[in-house]
Amino acid sequence: MVTRVPSLNWLRVFEAAARTESFARAASQLNMSAAAVSQQVKALEGHLGTPLFTRHAHSVSLTEAGQAYLPTVQQSLLMLETATSGLFGETREQRLYVQSVLLFAHGVLAPGMLDFHSAHPTVNLVLSTGNSVMDFANQFTDLQIIFGNPTHYGVAYDRLMGEELFPVATPEIAVQIETPQDLLNFPLIEVATHRAGWPYVFEQLRVSPGSARYVFADNTIISSALASQGVGIALGRAPASNPVMQGAGLVPCLPDIKVLGQDAYHLVYPDGAVLRPAARAFRDWLLDYLV
Repeated sequence: MVTRVPSLNWLRVFEAAARTESFARAASQLNMSAAAVSQQVKALEGHLGTPLFTRHAHSVSLTEAGQAYLPTVQQSLLMLETATSGLFGETREQRLYVQSVLLFAHGVLAPGMLDFHSAHPTVNLVLSTGNSVMDFANQFTDLQIIFGNPTHYGVAYDRLMGEELFPVATPEIAVQIETPQDLLNFPLIEVATHRAGWPYVFEQLRVSPGSARYVFADNTIISSALASQGVGIALGRAPASNPVMQGAGLVPCLPDIKVLGQDAYHLVYPDGAVLRPAARAFRDWLLDYLV
C-alpha cells in the first residue's frame, strides 16, 4: 500500500514521458539524459508497485494504470504551477493544455499558431489531438476543441464554425464526374467517425446510393491521403480540410455542389468564470482569429 506522495521530480518526468510518448523526447524537454528519465520512471513505478509504461523499440505507451494516473498528475502539477505564480509572481512561461480534433488542429490551428505565439510569447502551448469521444475522456486540459454536441464534453462552450461537404479526388478522376450519379462509378472513401458522410450527402443530393462501394478511414487526413493515391473519392470538409486537400493535390469533382454539414466545431471548457489567464487569452485569440 502506497502511503507516501511520490517525488515531485518523478511526477514531472512521468508527465513529460507520457505526453511525448518517448523517454528521449521527454529528456530533451527536461534537459536530462534519456537514461536519467528511464531511471526516474522506474523509481516511480517501484514506489507505486505497478508499471506505468509499456516499452517499445523507439517509444513508450501508457499502461491502463498510467492512463488513469496521468490526468491527476497533470492537474496537480498545473495547480502547483498556478499557485506558485499567483503567490510569487508570474513565471516566464504559462503552460496551456489544449486538446483538439485532429482535422481542426491541422487545418485551422496550425496556420494560426505563429500569430498566437507572436501575440502571447509567454504562453507555452501543449497541443494534443483526438477524434472520438473516448480520446477526449479522462484527459486534463484547459480547453477542448470538439466536433459535435458540446454538452457531451463540458459545461461552457463557444461555437467556432460549421462545415460544408463536397466530393474531392485527383484531377484524373474528377474530370470524369459530370453528375452526382457519376460518383457511384468510383470507390467512396468514408470517414466512419463522422455523422454526416456519404449517405447524408447522397440524401441531400437526392441520389440513390444503392450501388456505392466504400473504403473506410478513421479521419479526413487519412481519407485525403487515400484519395491522393487514386483509391477513390473523398469528402472535403471546408474550411477545416482545405489545407490537407490542397496539399494532397485533390480538386472538387462537382465545383458547384456543396452540402451543409450537420455538426459544428466548439471550444469547450469547464466554466468560463474560472479560466486561467493563458486559457482566456487563447479563447479570446481563437474567437477573434475565426471572425
